[in-house]
Amino acid sequence: MRGRVETATYDLIVIGAGPVGENVADRAVQGGLSAVIVESELVGGECSYWACMPSKTLLRAGAALRAAKDVPGAAEAVTGEVDVAATLRRRDEIVHDWNDSGQVEWLAGAGIDLVRGHGRITGEREVTVGDRVLRARHAVAVCTGTASLLPDVEGIAAAQLWTSREATAVREVPPSLVIVGGGVVACEMATAFVSFGSRVTVLARSGLLRGAEPFAGDRVASSLRAAGADVRTGVDLVRVVRDGNGDVVVTLDDGTEVRAAEGLVATGRVPRTQDLGLETIGIEPGGWLDVDDTLRVRGHDWLYAVGDVNHRALLTHQGKYQARAAGDVIAARALGREVDDAPWGAHVATADHAAVPQVTFTEPELASVGLTLAQAQRAGLRVRALDYDLSWVAGASTYARSYAGTARAVVDEDRGVLVGATFVGPDVAELLHAATIAVVGEVPLERLWHAVPAYPTVSEVWLRWLEAWGRPGAARQGD
Repeated sequence: MRGRVETATYDLIVIGAGPVGENVADRAVQGGLSAVIVESELVGGECSYWACMPSKTLLRAGAALRAAKDVPGAAEAVTGEVDVAATLRRRDEIVHDWNDSGQVEWLAGAGIDLVRGHGRITGEREVTVGDRVLRARHAVAVCTGTASLLPDVEGIAAAQLWTSREATAVREVPPSLVIVGGGVVACEMATAFVSFGSRVTVLARSGLLRGAEPFAGDRVASSLRAAGADVRTGVDLVRVVRDGNGDVVVTLDDGTEVRAAEGLVATGRVPRTQDLGLETIGIEPGGWLDVDDTLRVRGHDWLYAVGDVNHRALLTHQGKYQARAAGDVIAARALGREVDDAPWGAHVATADHAAVPQVTFTEPELASVGLTLAQAQRAGLRVRALDYDLSWVAGASTYARSYAGTARAVVDEDRGVLVGATFVGPDVAELLHAATIAVVGEVPLERLWHAVPAYPTVSEVWLRWLEAWGRPGAARQGD
C-alpha cells in the first residue's frame, strides 16, 4: 500500500538550485509570488562547487606567479613554483568544503522554500519529489543545467576518465594528464595542471577554442606548448583503456599512443533533461529545451527553461541574466502586469543572440563579446576588423617585461558600431565590460572618440582602434 502523499502549492516551482534557479526564484518572490526550489545535489549548483569558482581558484596561483615573474623587481623576489597543497586548500575554502549550508541559509532569508530530492514533472504544473507532490499555480522553471558529454569512442566509458567535476575537485595532482578536447574546459584545465607540474597532453580534433577568433586559439596553444604541454590538434581517438597499472592509454587514428596517469574528457556538454518526466507533457526527454526570448518553452505557456538547459549561451552569467528576465516575466504574467517583451525589454534575453561576453582564464587570457569576424560575415553584415598589437600600447610597457597580446574590433561598416571584440593577453578580462557596453548599447564610433582612455593603461587600445577606423568627419578607408 502506497504511503501518504504530501502536497503543497506554490506560484512557482523551480527545478535546480544553481545560480540560475536561485535567481529565477528570487526575482519571482521579489515580484510578489511564492516559490519553491527542488534540488537533488548542493544548493549553489555546478558553478559554485565544480565549475566556475573552483576552476578559477585553481588557475589563479599560476597566473599570479607568472605575472610576478614577468615584472623586474617582483621577479627577483619570487622563488619556487606553485604551492599545490596551498592552492587546493584555497579551493576547498572557496567551495566551503562542498557544504551548502550558507546557500541554504540565503534561500530561507530570501523567502524561498527548498525541497531536497530529484524532481520529475508528472503533469501540467506538477512536480513530484519522492512522496511529495508540488503544484504550481502559474509556472514551472527547469534550471537543471548540463552534464559532461562522453564521446563515442571505444572503451572510454569503461576507462572512467575524469570529467570537469573530478578535475576541479582533485585531491592529488597526477604526474601526467591527458586531456581530450580543445574547448574552454580543456584549455583551462591544461593551464592549471601545467602550473601544478603535471605533464599535460591535449588531444583536440580541431584547433583550440574553435568558437573564438582563430588567433586566440593559436596563442593559447603556443603558450601551453611553451609551458611544457604537448598539444596535438587534428587527431581522432580510436580507443581508450586503463592498463594493468591503472594508467590511461589513448590510441589515436595515426597509430600512436598517449599514456598518462589520469585522463580528462572535455568534449562538450549535454542537457540534464533525461529524467525530468518531460515525456508526460509531450516533450522528448534528453534534448535541449527550445524557448522564446522570455525563456518560455514553446508550446507550453506554463513551462520555462532557463540557463544552459536551453542551449542559448552556456555561461553562468548569461544564465543569471536569463533568470532575471524569466523570474520577472513569470511574476508579471501571474499578476496581470504589463509584459515588456520587445527586443532589449525588461522581460527578454536579447543579449543571448549577439552580445554574449565570455572570458577563458588561460595563459594568456581570452576575453570576447559579440560576433567574431567570421560570424558577422556569415550573418550578412558588411564588417571590417580592426586589429592591434597590445604590446604597442603604452600601458602594456609598464605592465610586464614581455607583454604580448592582440585585440580585434569587428565594426559594422554601415552603422558605424562595434558588433564584436576579442582581446588576448594578460588580464584582458578587465577590458571586456567596456566592449560589452559598446556592443549592447550600439554606441557610434564617432561618439567613442569622446570616451577618453586613461594614460597609461592597456585600455588605450580603444584609441588605437578609433585611429584605425578614422577620425570623425574624415573620409575612411573603403568609403
